[in-house]
Amino acid sequence: MDRRIEPGMLSGRMEAIASKSELHRLILCAALADAPVTLLFRSGAKDVEATLDCASALGAKIERRGDGVCITPISCREKSLETPVFYCRESGSTLRFVLPLAAALGRGGRFYGEGRLAERPLGELVTALERGGIEFSSPKLPFEITGRLRPGRYTLPGNVSSQYVTGLLLALPLLEGESEIGLETALESASYVDITLAVLRKFGVDVRSTQQGYTVPAPQCFRSPGTLRADGDWSNGAFFLAAGALGGAGVTVTGLSENSTQGDRVMLELLRRFGAAVESDETGGITVRGGTLHGIEADLSDAPDLLPVLAVLAACAEGMTRFTGAARLRLKESDRLVSTAALVNGLGGCAEETTDGLLIRGGKLLGGTVSSYHDHRIAMAAAVASVRCLGDVCIRDAGAVEKSYPGFFEDFAKMGGKSHVV
Repeated sequence: MDRRIEPGMLSGRMEAIASKSELHRLILCAALADAPVTLLFRSGAKDVEATLDCASALGAKIERRGDGVCITPISCREKSLETPVFYCRESGSTLRFVLPLAAALGRGGRFYGEGRLAERPLGELVTALERGGIEFSSPKLPFEITGRLRPGRYTLPGNVSSQYVTGLLLALPLLEGESEIGLETALESASYVDITLAVLRKFGVDVRSTQQGYTVPAPQCFRSPGTLRADGDWSNGAFFLAAGALGGAGVTVTGLSENSTQGDRVMLELLRRFGAAVESDETGGITVRGGTLHGIEADLSDAPDLLPVLAVLAACAEGMTRFTGAARLRLKESDRLVSTAALVNGLGGCAEETTDGLLIRGGKLLGGTVSSYHDHRIAMAAAVASVRCLGDVCIRDAGAVEKSYPGFFEDFAKMGGKSHVV
């Protein structure tokens, strides 16, 4: 599906969708709990659906409701004798979280994916699980695993994917004895592990931080909290906050907690540094209005997913902007350094790749036709860019937004955006 978007400011008030990062963790912890859990959220993201499907494959019962799901955990259901099948779609989080869980439960499993998922890093996690007693039919997707994970010390690099650490933190409490996670290098995207630790605490699971990693006592019981509402998603809310910074009467997004463990909450600080006006109100709304935007320097190592929309801001600001700390974006749904630079340049801006980021010269965006590279964040960033373009923006494969934000263009229209399927 391609979309053509007319230039025009966005304004109004909208509710943030639920945090995809938190939902992955909540769903899997609920599947491991001692009693049913009700999760309330607004999402529909394909990645979240992949995790729900994999939770079902683990043995949980998923009952969908209009405002979320009710999950009857594995512990409350009869275990199937069949080898489970885990279809992770394109979700790296789903694969890296469910794989250690399946290993810890000892029932084996067949894992499949689509898109670029088979190309995304997994090797260090596979090696760690093999050392813990798991056998893989292949080092890359698709593969089947057999065996049961043993307690012990698991060593991982911290600068490849924090999702490896999260996967083990979810799985190790299920084992028969205490385990450790040792980090060989400094942990990047540490805020995502903070989300994991916060969710584990909600389910009564104890993890102890050490100087070089984590100690996980076991066995532990995941205690059902009953009903939980997922936090709003800073990663996706950032697109509409950025649209407010590009001008107009202002955009207000509700449901985003400034005390969230999500690293992408740094978006507010970055907006202020660019020169946007940012306000919070007593109802929990965050309002962003435009100002005289100017270039900045920003290390995005703890919030790399913000790069595409921040690049749009930089392209509309005065002067130069340098983003660093984003080398891992080459391993996402697209090589996001390549695709983000192509987005800016395709709309008439000036962006140059560096080793670990982008250098962007601010100015005017003209409009034009750009590809989403089948990457949800590139498609949404292109839509936001239309706010300041002189001409229409045509997005090839705009349907990529369904991966994390299926209702993006509906919300875009509610805020005054004019887009047409072509």
